[in-house]
Amino acid sequence: MKVSVLGSGSAGNSIFVQGGNTRILIDAGFSGRAIAQRLDTIGVQADAIDAIVVTHEHGDHTGGVGVYARRHGTPVYMTERTQAACNGILRGKETVRPYDPGRPFHIGDIRVEPFLTVHDAVDPVGVAVVDECTGLRLGVATDLGRPTAQIRHALSGCDFLVLEANHDEVLLHTSHYPVSVKRRIASSHGHLSNQAAARFAVDLLHSRLAGVVLAHLSNECNRAELALDVVGAALQKAGWSGHLEVATQDHPTALLDVEELQYRNGPTQLSLL
Repeated sequence: MKVSVLGSGSAGNSIFVQGGNTRILIDAGFSGRAIAQRLDTIGVQADAIDAIVVTHEHGDHTGGVGVYARRHGTPVYMTERTQAACNGILRGKETVRPYDPGRPFHIGDIRVEPFLTVHDAVDPVGVAVVDECTGLRLGVATDLGRPTAQIRHALSGCDFLVLEANHDEVLLHTSHYPVSVKRRIASSHGHLSNQAAARFAVDLLHSRLAGVVLAHLSNECNRAELALDVVGAALQKAGWSGHLEVATQDHPTALLDVEELQYRNGPTQLSLL
């Protein structure tokens, strides 16, 4: 399994995942051209994408879905309620394949396990993605107001995680946002703080976890070094020494090979946990 967060933040989100011979995008919140350029950066052709899996309708996750699907003939997977909320970006020429939260589905060599999350969207989901060739499991949970027991269960046993670390609580409190926006962000249907992300990451920790990418950082209310310090300290205290990085808004991460990360980090990690 290979993973690259093509970019993440309030201006756009998209994740590339390869399992076996299958390549998918989780969300496509940048323009179609920008997504193609970011894919080219990691050595992937835009026409090679087998599907786009949409987690919810917000523009920073769907802005390029319609254009990309029409330009490259890429099928789009989304729930029926999310599709209804995306009428403004879909023209009826796309191939849309509905899925139901809680019901796994297959795209080539990849099994997608969608699960309901808590966010202020019409039908928000997170996903666990399984490479059927290797059994490796990726968990994606951004735009998450709070981690429920169901979400923890859905993400248990993941070999790699993309988790939201949206804001620093002090920076949010002292920001220039209106009070209503601050309350929304900090609410149970908003976004995870660095501190909440740290607790969630430790909850999901196990000996095979190879890497964590922190995503959806707020430009206004967070800093990469703050997120890394808070989450990294919690994971280190719990005895974990795997790959940890922050996804930026403007550039994709490297194309990370999950199996290689496990091999590189495994012996030390296993001795600590």
